[in-house]
Amino acid sequence: MRIRVVHDTIYTYEQPARGLIQVLRLTPRDHDGQHVREWRIEPSVDGRLTAREDGFGNIVHWFTADEAADALTVRVTGEVETFDTAGIVRGAVERLPEPFYLRETPLTEPSPEIQAFAHETTSGGAGERLSVLHKLLAAIPERVAFEPGPTSASTTASASFEAGKGVCQDMAHVFIAAARHLEIPTRYVSGYVRSEEEVDEQRTGHAWAEALVPGLGWVGFDAAHGISTTDAHVRVAIGLDYLGAAPIRGSRVGGGTEGLEVRLRVDEAMLAQSQSQG
Repeated sequence: MRIRVVHDTIYTYEQPARGLIQVLRLTPRDHDGQHVREWRIEPSVDGRLTAREDGFGNIVHWFTADEAADALTVRVTGEVETFDTAGIVRGAVERLPEPFYLRETPLTEPSPEIQAFAHETTSGGAGERLSVLHKLLAAIPERVAFEPGPTSASTTASASFEAGKGVCQDMAHVFIAAARHLEIPTRYVSGYVRSEEEVDEQRTGHAWAEALVPGLGWVGFDAAHGISTTDAHVRVAIGLDYLGAAPIRGSRVGGGTEGLEVRLRVDEAMLAQSQSQG
């Protein structure tokens, strides 16, 4: 599948904000399941955009504005050719040892309820690991309802599990918390998904998890949709949790109250072209 992404993140400030710095994990890399054909990041104000690589192997851009601004739009446009690999991720950049992804974080710490859920759902993690992970994948949407919407950097897996609902980020955190409790290396993935249900503008990107399966390597599990990842998914960044793979995190001086709006379209490239011509 050839997927086209147009992603605008729009900040407005009550007063001109100084010292605007944005850290952008918005650029996908090639692996066996995807090939980046074109990709561009365009901030709406003048400044410096520099690229580097973080400890996870993500491409990270640092944007520093030249002057104070009362608004900033970060526009991402690009096309990625994707291939169905049954969720298996091969050929990706790997910078960290696999046991690193057993580390708990404040966002993924499993509550006693998540620990009990993980054991009850998978019979204590006994059996072939891929089967155990698919049991988790099937069980989580039955306990935590997926509610599309903007993410919150502070929502923990335990809070989402207790509430019985969450966005895709929360579903991924619950999956990660349960899988790590079963001593399965698991990590957070941010990216995009082409959804037949969301044909108009989406309000946010997407998130899922990858878990390590002996003999297969890393495999993607999209708990929000209850499926392994497919060629509809565009993989952008990885981390221990949302904070390590957040699309945009920034800082500023002054500016007063901040407004945030996200406009996102994820289409098949041919469909996107025909709509623009029509």
